[in-house]
Amino acid sequence: MSDRFSGNEDITSGHPTTRNLAPAPAPGPSVTLPISATYPSEARQPTASVAYGPDIPTEAQFRLLGNLKGRRVLQLGCGSGAEAIAMARQGARVISVDPSLHRIEVARANADAAEVKIELHQSDLAELPFLRADSLDLALSVYALANVDDLDRVFRQVHRVLHTECHLVFSMPHAAYAMFDPDSGDPPTVTRSYFSRSARPWATESDRGADLPRTVGELFTSLARTNFRVDTILEPEPGGKRSAYWQDAMSWAPATLVIRATKEGI
Repeated sequence: MSDRFSGNEDITSGHPTTRNLAPAPAPGPSVTLPISATYPSEARQPTASVAYGPDIPTEAQFRLLGNLKGRRVLQLGCGSGAEAIAMARQGARVISVDPSLHRIEVARANADAAEVKIELHQSDLAELPFLRADSLDLALSVYALANVDDLDRVFRQVHRVLHTECHLVFSMPHAAYAMFDPDSGDPPTVTRSYFSRSARPWATESDRGADLPRTVGELFTSLARTNFRVDTILEPEPGGKRSAYWQDAMSWAPATLVIRATKEGI
């Protein structure tokens, strides 16, 4: 198995909390684009536990997903495949969807190297015709929804395919962090309003997109509108090791927002 997915992560045990816990492992190259441009697709992610964002605790501390053994899980945005591998190793049947052929190919290669089975589909995140209604036990997305223009449409599709009372868990860049110029020093300089709707376009060698900041209130409203009940909102404080994604601005505002919501109705 490659070093990229060794599974030897520094994870602090104990009750879930957002303070003073070991972060997810460090990515490789320094990051200058919006985090969602390269995270988690180019980060060194753990495969022992799902990581929700750079320099914050993992699922080992947050415990949002529950027991995965025998559960059918939809992953929106496959990244490098690390989250799917972590869930598959815990007994889940993982179905990953991503619009990027490059990310699909990377995830497939990493899953093969890890000797786990993952079902991969190249598709828009709101196009899930290959999944039956009320057929899945959990949905997960790590940073992929940051680049989605119509979140309501995605949430409606996720609602359709989940069993009632099952969870959608996702992380996104926090709109409060988007206010800062992360390279401006300590304290950071505020360069945009928390309420700004302007997109932040990005491009890498393999993909391109636009980070679309959304306030906590907008996400809550969108979930309620699509018949999800929010039961957990986390704004994790960083701690422990610092990765190549680290910026001093992370000490002033949460870079990542994590939400768990439950499907209501039919």
